[in-house]
Amino acid sequence: MPRPFHRSARPARAALLSAAPAAALALALLAATPAVAVAPPLSDPRIVAHFDIAEHLQPENIALEPDGSVDLTFSLARQVGRVGPDGRLTVLATLPAPEHPATPMLGAAVVSGLARGHDGTLYFTYATGTEDLTGLWRLCPGGEPERIAAFPVDGLPNGLALDEHAGVLYSADSVLGLVRAVPLDGGAPEVWSDDALLKPVTAFGANGLKVHHGAVWVGNTDTGSLLRIPVGPDGTAGPVEVRATGLDGFDDFAFVGAGDDVLATLNPSSEVVHLASDGTRHTVLDAADGLSNPTSVAIGGDTVYVPSAAFFTLADPNLLAATLER
Repeated sequence: MPRPFHRSARPARAALLSAAPAAALALALLAATPAVAVAPPLSDPRIVAHFDIAEHLQPENIALEPDGSVDLTFSLARQVGRVGPDGRLTVLATLPAPEHPATPMLGAAVVSGLARGHDGTLYFTYATGTEDLTGLWRLCPGGEPERIAAFPVDGLPNGLALDEHAGVLYSADSVLGLVRAVPLDGGAPEVWSDDALLKPVTAFGANGLKVHHGAVWVGNTDTGSLLRIPVGPDGTAGPVEVRATGLDGFDDFAFVGAGDDVLATLNPSSEVVHLASDGTRHTVLDAADGLSNPTSVAIGGDTVYVPSAAFFTLADPNLLAATLER
């Protein structure tokens, strides 16, 4: 998720410029001795696509296509794009710009969560702070983007997950700290869980979101916690369980295999952490591998994909791939 609107990027840029000689020396050392920090169960990290930060092409969320292509939301560009197996980016949709954006915490209009249906339909959330645009959107193959559910303008829809069997889309709201449920065909959203553990402390609460093993799993960025919310027989939310804590800058996550092991992105520190179901954890990717404020993660077969948005580094937004050793 982009950094809060009230934090200027100018000091960061100034710091980068003043550190230019040191940065040049660091690059020279890296060229002489390649630094790779990747750790099992991942190997062979490589950047498959670089994006233009001047065009605000900073990827936020991710979904995978059967042919090996990768779908991404580009939050500040208000776009949904697709990176092909050859690394080339195709823009699939650009969302209409609000006349007076007023997105809470950010100010700017942002496209965030992303989910893909089996028929190729893409679902994504759009936050503008305006009643005419904020909500859940759909892009059918070959079609035009359309809003299928309106969300309150005082919230910030973020992570998105699809349960096609139940015909439900779940959306996390980072500012209001809750999870909404929306029928797959669209319509009025309902607040599915408003638990206190989803709330923000200073900025962003409920963020990344996945459906897994009969539950909705949610990451709270401010508290650095991974939460599990069981789905009851009638579809209602059960009591929230805390599954992990201490994940500073927790943005999004993906499950590894059939169990409850997780790969989690820690945005400001540019890390991906492996969380085992037994509670152990270790860093598997970091900036030395090419991460630049990673925002989400997806797993397709034996490949892990991690987009980086460079919201804090302001350098090299990209899409990284690594091999998953099963």
